[in-house]
Amino acid sequence: MLYLVPTPIGNLEDITLRALRILKEVDLIACEDTRTSGVLLDHYGIETPRTSYHDHNETRKTPQLIARMQAGARVALITDAGSPGISDPGFYLVRACLEAGLPVEALPGPTAFVPALAASGLPCERFVFEGFLPVKKGRRTRLQALAAEPRTMVFYESPHRLVRTLAQFVEVFGAERPAAVARELTKKFEEIRRGTLADLHAAYAGQERVRGEIVLVVGGNR
Repeated sequence: MLYLVPTPIGNLEDITLRALRILKEVDLIACEDTRTSGVLLDHYGIETPRTSYHDHNETRKTPQLIARMQAGARVALITDAGSPGISDPGFYLVRACLEAGLPVEALPGPTAFVPALAASGLPCERFVFEGFLPVKKGRRTRLQALAAEPRTMVFYESPHRLVRTLAQFVEVFGAERPAAVARELTKKFEEIRRGTLADLHAAYAGQERVRGEIVLVVGGNR
């Protein structure tokens, strides 16, 4: 059996009692990065065996995990932060489990885009989650396809691409489109800036360096 267990996106207190119980009871924890996950697991005294499972080994490790579960093992999948399967390779393992007739149980819990969206001040009764944009090929095509999207849009972005992405948003969506940048959510230096895309681009372009995980929330074309 496979359990999808969300982990905190920053603050270690943001984990459910059920998640902690499952992580202690399973036979194996598949981690995006065992060192990163080790901070959380060690903090809560969880000694369950760990193995790595990420973008660069999913092809090799998926059959191994499937075989272990078919033999009766219970496996928990966690990522560095947030809910497994959201912008990470968890999808491949879930699909393989379902194809093999293995049960999959997804626990509710932390994910970065929900608090960013809720605190953005933009309409959130209907929204579209785009995750990470293509780094190079297909990036502009994707943005142009979203230019007329009426729903609020949510993106993930790395800090070193933030200024470039905001500049592209200004070009494609328009300088006056309302938006918010959520950075380092739940952590000590949490920051949520709101304004037009032009305002946000100017603010971050003037910084020497941007740090932390980024969620971009952009108003729809209304």
